[in-house]
Amino acid sequence: MNSALSVPDPSCMDFYDVKSQLARFIQSRSEEAFARGEAARAALQTVTELASYQARVRERFLTSVGGLPASAPSLNARITGRWSGDGYHGENLLFTSRPGVHVTANLYLPTGHQGPGGAVLFLCGHAPEGKHHPDYLNACLHLVGAGLVVLAMDPPGQGERLSFTETGTQVPASAHPVWEHSYVGCRCLLLGQSYARYFLHDALRALDYLSTRPEVDPARIGVTGSSGGGTQTCLLMLTEPRIAAAAPVNFLTSRRAYLYAGGAQDAEQIWPGFTADGFDHENFLIAMAPRPVLVCATDSDFFPIEGTRETVSRCRRFWQIHGAEDRLQLFVDQAPHRFTTALARQVATFFVRHLQGETQESDRRPPRPPPVATMQVTATGQVMTAVVEARDALDDISSNLDALAARRAAMNDATRRQHALAWLRQVVTSPREPCDANPRRFATEKCADLSVSRYLWWSQPGLMNGAMCFLPDQRPIPAGGWPVTLAVWCDGTAAIARHLDWIRATCARDRSVWVLDVSGMGGLEPHPINARPLHGMFGTLYRLADDLLWLNDSLAAMRVHDVLRALSVITRLDGCATGDIHLHAHGPQGTYARLAACLDDRVQQVTNVNGLESFDAWVRPRHYDDQSAQALILPHALEYFDLPDLDRWLKAR
Repeated sequence: MNSALSVPDPSCMDFYDVKSQLARFIQSRSEEAFARGEAARAALQTVTELASYQARVRERFLTSVGGLPASAPSLNARITGRWSGDGYHGENLLFTSRPGVHVTANLYLPTGHQGPGGAVLFLCGHAPEGKHHPDYLNACLHLVGAGLVVLAMDPPGQGERLSFTETGTQVPASAHPVWEHSYVGCRCLLLGQSYARYFLHDALRALDYLSTRPEVDPARIGVTGSSGGGTQTCLLMLTEPRIAAAAPVNFLTSRRAYLYAGGAQDAEQIWPGFTADGFDHENFLIAMAPRPVLVCATDSDFFPIEGTRETVSRCRRFWQIHGAEDRLQLFVDQAPHRFTTALARQVATFFVRHLQGETQESDRRPPRPPPVATMQVTATGQVMTAVVEARDALDDISSNLDALAARRAAMNDATRRQHALAWLRQVVTSPREPCDANPRRFATEKCADLSVSRYLWWSQPGLMNGAMCFLPDQRPIPAGGWPVTLAVWCDGTAAIARHLDWIRATCARDRSVWVLDVSGMGGLEPHPINARPLHGMFGTLYRLADDLLWLNDSLAAMRVHDVLRALSVITRLDGCATGDIHLHAHGPQGTYARLAACLDDRVQQVTNVNGLESFDAWVRPRHYDDQSAQALILPHALEYFDLPDLDRWLKAR
């Protein structure tokens, strides 16, 4: 480049398709895990083998989400209002799930209901209205019109259970209606948990409540829900033996089909290690065998219908093992993603048959809904403003952060350092396969008073990393080679213009500056796989980071490995000094360099500019910077250390 104001273009990678590699890499690893899971399920041939497998999957899943939170000593259920309709009446309920955590729900009761009978727990999908979304009201009315007791509850972050109700709360204009789920949920990962544990626990407590009602036979409780409610339904199917029958709607497909679909999911729908353990949506069905299941779907859903059909087909033999093949059914409506009236009728017919023992079609028109205003549970419309000292998941997260900090502080510092670094090395290196780096240099360019060379090398099989090396123009190589300063910051080589003054000043001290592109950054940014902003919530990098979590990996751990690999490559190149290595960590993404420095004794100095103060201080506040958060989360890290610990250990070294 001839102009002093021009900087090299990081996208000029004519010889290698580096923009497709991250998605391909994740897909390849996922396919290997899918194959392992399919082989394990294919080996199941007897009722005994199936029962053992069901128990093993349940235990592993609950461990992976961090276990279930502690229940409140009592449900303390209160009826806050009543309403009636044609052939049914209802109650507005508030019950306590965890200490201080209150769940809002509507109970639908058929008029003239005699004795304990069948009941359905209705779990809401991703609609801001929660239990009062028109499609969900329609489904509940079909069920109560068929003679079933129905309990419809709000999940966290929807309906009357918003966490962010304070004045001035700013929700991004482009956010999904349940932005809150992932805004809160990604914080759980640092604690070694998944937000799914809270959704599952609330549903289990709702079952507890239904079992106390005199109108309900505890042995005849079913569960249904669409979209996010389908997710929650599947979680109950996987973990709760009390469920007598289940009808997941518009969710159940397959991980393989969804992997190539491009969409992202909310935090409660991400279960770390689920794919790595060989599990798939088939496991939701297998967990229910031989209990009755009706899988409902629409053919134009963003959850791929081909995955739904294949999953149901592959699972039929598990009911056949029990001699109950007629208990697994599939119904597909011709519609986009929604709980249609046709699906509601099928679900009602299914539950009437399996919970009430009746076989007639439920084709009657549902009763009309009551005015939604009469179904509001709380006086203000929100638990957090209506109930004194109400708590939510953020309060639980804060308490868990306190507990982890106390546990770390109670350990001998030397012992804690040993355990922390051993754990960090394990999560950074164990998912990687060794390979030759085979570095290659491209033509040298000019940038201001500097010469610039581009490099690419293999960080691990299937993934290339790159860097731009800046040197003082026309200066001879110092004796012993150029001292190395490796820079790690947001956008890598795409951000050179913003850092050019620092680069020139560092080179003026007779040092080489290497600006690193870790996986998915700078010149290695992936092609978009969906229409959302590349770095935004539910965008391409968010989605790919989630896919790594399914594999019991993380984008943060991968990028720390990339920094270590870069150090190994650069120090083997001619003209580089091996005894004078600095890392320049700038901004939140500089965290990768800070973590890597603790694992590489060759690093003599780390400069931290505008970096994260600590993981705790980042995610503890109610409002935090969630930009690229998914790429910075290192699951379980706070069980072992926080960033000030690493800084202290580096200084001591």
